[in-house]
Amino acid sequence: MKRTIWWKTLALGALMTAQALTPAQAQEVVRLGNLKFAHYGAVSYIKEIAPKCGIKVEERVFAKGLDVMQGIIAGELDVGTTASEAAISGRASGAPIVVVAGFAKGGARLVSRADLKLKSVKDLKGKRVGVTRGGIQEVLLLAELQTAGLSASDQPGKDVQLIYLPFADLNQALIGKNIDAMMNSEPQSSQAINKGFGTEIIKPYDTPIGEPIRTMVMTEKFYKEKRPLAEKFMRCFVEATKTFIEQPALAEKYVRETVFKGQITKDDFDDAIGNSPYSYDITPEHIQITTDVMFKTGVGRMAKPPAAKEWVKTDLLDAAKKSVGVK
Repeated sequence: MKRTIWWKTLALGALMTAQALTPAQAQEVVRLGNLKFAHYGAVSYIKEIAPKCGIKVEERVFAKGLDVMQGIIAGELDVGTTASEAAISGRASGAPIVVVAGFAKGGARLVSRADLKLKSVKDLKGKRVGVTRGGIQEVLLLAELQTAGLSASDQPGKDVQLIYLPFADLNQALIGKNIDAMMNSEPQSSQAINKGFGTEIIKPYDTPIGEPIRTMVMTEKFYKEKRPLAEKFMRCFVEATKTFIEQPALAEKYVRETVFKGQITKDDFDDAIGNSPYSYDITPEHIQITTDVMFKTGVGRMAKPPAAKEWVKTDLLDAAKKSVGVK
């Protein structure tokens, strides 16, 4: 008899606890992997408006896109943001992902040391150029060097010596004259120019890739098996991006104060977003061209490049844009 009463008491307590949950506690959770760049700001903002979308977003910030892919492979993330090359390399390596949106475009700049006054890609002959290994910036740099007829390697003996460094270390290497130029992301490249230790050579958008599009990926399991939650998240992404596009002052304040904790100026932000505007869209054609250029330049070292038409899925994005009223 006592055992029956104990079980009833336990069940009643569990029911009361469930009923006492706040709306925030009851919301479904999406695990998001993101990067700390100005043009990733709208994605970061999703977590701020997520409760209005009926979800909770737990954001983890990684150093680079390949780390996001590792988090997905380890089962720690549902959604990740990367440059396209990390998504492509991840898919080629067996990561169970699909591309569902693009959230920014551009975001790369070839910058010279200010004292060298380099004017063109051909001027890089005999120079040391810093870049982050495996990033879209490396893809664009190698494509530009090939177009200019210059060979490149991280070993001596080629026209251009590549110096591989993390994004965060490239500016300091340029200041210290450890490199002569760099292909960097935003806002780092804008900071180099605004602070006077770097000058722009080119924005590298004249390759077959054009302006590279940053990709949002979902795990196949999340995309297929948690469809209602994936739909809510995608609507929240479109709302966040729409807000940043329509309210640039809010976007600037959030990125400068919340994401970068006051480490970048208004000019840094404005120049960065001028070179990497927020967006929504992605196409299989863009991913396929990027894949082809990666294979040609050897970035990612893919034995079997993935076919974009098999893993670029924009149906959730299309529905979300229609729901929010975005064309």
